[in-house]
Amino acid sequence: MSTSAVLRSEWIKIRSLRGTAWSLLAGFVLTVGFGAAANADTGDSEADSADFDALYSVFIGLNLGQIAAIAFGTMATSSEYQGGAIRASLTAVPKRGLFYAAKLANVAGLALALGLVTTLVSFLAGSAFMGDAAPDPGDGDSVRAVVGGAVYLTLMAVFAAGLTAVLRSGVAVLSIVIPFTLVLSMVLGEASGSITDYLPDRAGQQVLYADPPGDLAPLAGLAVTALWAVAATLAGWWFLRRRDA
Repeated sequence: MSTSAVLRSEWIKIRSLRGTAWSLLAGFVLTVGFGAAANADTGDSEADSADFDALYSVFIGLNLGQIAAIAFGTMATSSEYQGGAIRASLTAVPKRGLFYAAKLANVAGLALALGLVTTLVSFLAGSAFMGDAAPDPGDGDSVRAVVGGAVYLTLMAVFAAGLTAVLRSGVAVLSIVIPFTLVLSMVLGEASGSITDYLPDRAGQQVLYADPPGDLAPLAGLAVTALWAVAATLAGWWFLRRRDA
């Protein structure tokens, strides 16, 4: 099969999975809805606080939206390992590298497209509810956060897809990655200092701040998350190449 045909077939697979569409929709609703609700309660005293970061505040819903991105990447990949579907896929596309790359390209492309819509609407909705304390939409930090937030969601989806290729189980990946991203950073807290700064969620979310609280600059933090995604992707490719279907 040609590259375009493989890409199209992977697109059809993802589109036909009901769970992937719901996870993307859930990511949008959770991110925008939670962000708007949280900023509706922003008072003048909170906005005047030295620790208040208006830019991060409008994107606070991404803490929930990232779970939907992880679920999307996981489900898009784990479907291959249900009922032995991976055998049929590799029979149709014996070049495993092409098969894997086409799947990841579809995961990344969809996550990025929906991520851009999600972060833009989240920014606009959160800013509207925040009132005078809202960040300037024309500011460079705001543009960086909107685009960077979408890239962050994409990287988390690809990270999950790579791990799913390693473990071949969506349940196992979700059981590991969701507590990892939601709980570990919270448990370690500030006591661990720079250790938490290099976790995939904490590092990538630096791009959402006007004044990042960690040691990493916004784009450097996003690069750390990209390294996590690349490592998971390469591990997934290694296991896909080595294992029997």
